[in-house]
Amino acid sequence: MLRGLRNASSNWLGKTIMAVVMGVLIVSFGVWGIADIFRGFGQSTVATVGHTEISVNEFRQIYTDRLQQIGRQYGRPLTQDQARAFGLDRSVLQQTIAEAALDEEARRLGLSQSDAETMRVILTDPNFKGANGAFDAQRFQAIIRNYGFTEQRYLADQRRVSLRRQIAGTIEAGLEPPNTQLEAMTRFQNEQRSIEYIKLTAAQAGTIDAPSPEQLASYFDQHKAQFKAPEYRKIDFVVVTPEEIGKWTDVSDEDARKLYDQRKDQLGTVEKRDVQQITFPTVEEAEAARKRIAAGEITFDDLAKERKLTPADTELGLVTKSEILDPATANTAFSLPTGEVSDPVKGQFNVALVKVSAIQPGHQPTYEDVAANLKKEIAAERARTQVSSLRDKMEDERGGGASVAEAAKKLGLTAITLDSVDRSGHQPNGQAAGNIPPGLDVVAQAFNSDVGVDNEPISYRGGYVWYEVLGVTPPRDRTLDEVKDQVSASWREDEIAARLSAKATDLVKKLNDGGKLADEATSVGVQVETAASFKRNATLPGVPTGVVTAAFRTAKDSASQTEAAGGSQWIVFRVTDITTPTVDLASEDVKKLKETLQQSLGQEQSAQYVAKLEKDIGTTINEAAVAQVVGSNQ
Repeated sequence: MLRGLRNASSNWLGKTIMAVVMGVLIVSFGVWGIADIFRGFGQSTVATVGHTEISVNEFRQIYTDRLQQIGRQYGRPLTQDQARAFGLDRSVLQQTIAEAALDEEARRLGLSQSDAETMRVILTDPNFKGANGAFDAQRFQAIIRNYGFTEQRYLADQRRVSLRRQIAGTIEAGLEPPNTQLEAMTRFQNEQRSIEYIKLTAAQAGTIDAPSPEQLASYFDQHKAQFKAPEYRKIDFVVVTPEEIGKWTDVSDEDARKLYDQRKDQLGTVEKRDVQQITFPTVEEAEAARKRIAAGEITFDDLAKERKLTPADTELGLVTKSEILDPATANTAFSLPTGEVSDPVKGQFNVALVKVSAIQPGHQPTYEDVAANLKKEIAAERARTQVSSLRDKMEDERGGGASVAEAAKKLGLTAITLDSVDRSGHQPNGQAAGNIPPGLDVVAQAFNSDVGVDNEPISYRGGYVWYEVLGVTPPRDRTLDEVKDQVSASWREDEIAARLSAKATDLVKKLNDGGKLADEATSVGVQVETAASFKRNATLPGVPTGVVTAAFRTAKDSASQTEAAGGSQWIVFRVTDITTPTVDLASEDVKKLKETLQQSLGQEQSAQYVAKLEKDIGTTINEAAVAQVVGSNQ
């Protein structure tokens, strides 16, 4: 059957994915390293970088891995169309080429890294450390598996990443922002201002009579596009998911109780304890310390300080019993009352005194507490096997020329009809269509299709959604009679905004000519308010963001104005004080700023180096092959 590609729709994923895409570009050529070993000279290639060919299959694997990583992270698959809309296709291609260029340079320079050094880097990676601060093999395997790596592939990839970092580190070494820049940015960030201000609202706009018919008609003619009826579409769709089919399935208490008994230990929350420990080389030292605590000579915390231990050395955190690797320590910690210090515990690696600061009790739900959810889960699981069968049958019916509604009726499914809905999912009365399942973007998909098009089913919650556009009502200009009330309300809002703007302008002139804000406030019937010592990024209660921005564009003792609430409110203010901070280059804040600027300078320098490297060694891109992988049309 004919299938049309769908454009990525704007949805809740947008900001999140853009942050991920920017992360791809910012991280210095991949913390994980996304390019695998480049092989296959002579195959169809996506790009050639020096002597390295990136084959279509290799780039497809890289690109698919990245989409799957994002999908796993956010619990929702990312379509090819959405990925292209967010620029993920180009960013992954650029990163892959940059990594290939650095790998070429590493080979040219004769750089290498031993197996032992590669293992050292992995064993000291904080991402792979467990609750005890040591390398956790199970955590390591789980993380790399989640990112689509085998152990062998990850080791090879990390060797290349380390060599790239050697090159990047050399390029970035010695870069420092000048003190003049640090001082200027610190003053800019920490300058403080104080203002006095008044708020002008509709009450200060005065009495506004209803517009005359001529005024209303003129306003409507000037703003006709604002009141235009959007395009509406009539859509049929049918949802086939395990959850939907599961609603028709009866599950007995007997079956649900069997599942409850099987999962009883997993259904509840496990008891957690906030555990600290102080370790000693010998039992004798631990016993001596325990006696001092028992005699009241010293507290557990003071003992840690005496031994020059930091919280990172003593805190195991809020953990379950199974998360404590040493069985002896775990047994002791989960037998102690809150606040008590244990006798010396001889563990696998050392001797310790253990203390429990807090206990978070576990909870075991009864069968009645979870019966409804268990039955729903069983029903959904039974329904999963039916989804595949229904999909094939639905496709056969559609292939035979049946409409979505006809195919659904024949298979005993319920089709949903949206008689008239716009692109945003609203009906002509302005109300949102209420019969669209949560998270289903069927309307957006339908607006990317047309009448008579046999659309590809949408993947949704482990199942599928078939949809069909039955009709299109083109956008049109409404008549004044249709939208008279809306036009009148809009005219009034604009009239209020215009009057407030004029009044604010007049007040600012009076203030800058020597008038007092208190006197002007009295004349218009409002109160003077103040905001003191705020910075540029401040969020002040009751003060619109635009006021803060405008205050930093206004000289001391000068007045200005800014609109708020879409013009229905205007703020008139005077800057009463400006505090320019002194700069201490040795302060922690300036040190952090310096680190941020150094990182930015280093990334910029590395990006320029890689761009020059790609140019010097020769880089070509096969756009047709890229399009083949990312699903775009050439």
